Amino acid sequence: MEIHSPHHPAKLPDDIRTWAREMRSGMTDAEALLWKLLRNRRLAGAKFRRQHPIGRYILDFYCAERKLCIELDGGQHSEAVAYDQLRDQWLLGQGIQILRFWNNQMLMETEGVLESIYQALLIIPATASAGALIPGPSPACGRRE
Repeated sequence: MEIHSPHHPAKLPDDIRTWAREMRSGMTDAEALLWKLLRNRRLAGAKFRRQHPIGRYILDFYCAERKLCIELDGGQHSEAVAYDQLRDQWLLGQGIQILRFWNNQMLMETEGVLESIYQALLIIPATASAGALIPGPSPACGRRE
C-alpha cells in the first residue's frame, strides 16, 4: 500500500495529465479569449492555470492562490447537469470556489464576465468561506446559450 504525505505527494495519473494537455491545445474561442485576458497575472494579479487537473477533474481555469475555478460551458453542459452538480459538490468540498459562464457570455459580454471574476478575486481572500459557491451568471441558473 502506497502512503501519500505532504513530503511525497500523489502522482497525477498519466491519463488525466494527457487529457489536460490535449484540452489545452484544443481550446474553444471563448476559452482562448479568457486565457488571453487572465494569463500573466493580468487580472487583479492572480495567477491562473488553464485546463488544470485536480482530483479526477480538469478545471477550465484555476487560481490556486485564491482557490477559484472558472468554468466556461458550451451547449453540451445543458445535457450534463447531474455530472456538473457532482463535480461542483466535490470541488466545493475541497474549498474551491466556482464561477460558471456560458461560452457566448464570454464572447458577447466580455466586460461583464471579467467584472464578475475581478469582484470574486477581490472578495475571496477577505470574506468568502471555504466551500461557498459565488453567485453570478451561471448555466446552473437556467440561462441558455
